[in-house]
Amino acid sequence: MDIWMGTVNALINMVNLGLLGALIYTFARMYQTSKANFTLGLIFFCSLLMINSLISVYSYITMSMLFSDLLVPYLLAISIAEMAGLAIFLKITLE
Repeated sequence: MDIWMGTVNALINMVNLGLLGALIYTFARMYQTSKANFTLGLIFFCSLLMINSLISVYSYITMSMLFSDLLVPYLLAISIAEMAGLAIFLKITLE
C-alpha cells in the first residue's frame, strides 16, 4: 500500500474519532438533563462508530502491507464520506 495514502487514511480516521468524541460528549450532556432513551441510543451508535474508527486506524498502521494498492483509494473515499457525515451530524447537533 502507498504509505502516503495509508497515512492520510489513518489521519482522517483520527479526525473521525475526535468528531465522535465530541458527539458522545454532547449526547451525554443532553442525557443528563433529559434522561431520554433516544439519547442513549445515539451514544451507543456513536460508540460503535468509534470502535470502527479505532480498528481502522489500527489496521492502517499495522497491516498496511496487506492492503492492495487498488483498494486504498476506495477506503480513503469511505473515510472521507464518513468524516463529512460526522461533521454535518455534529454541526446539526450543536445547533
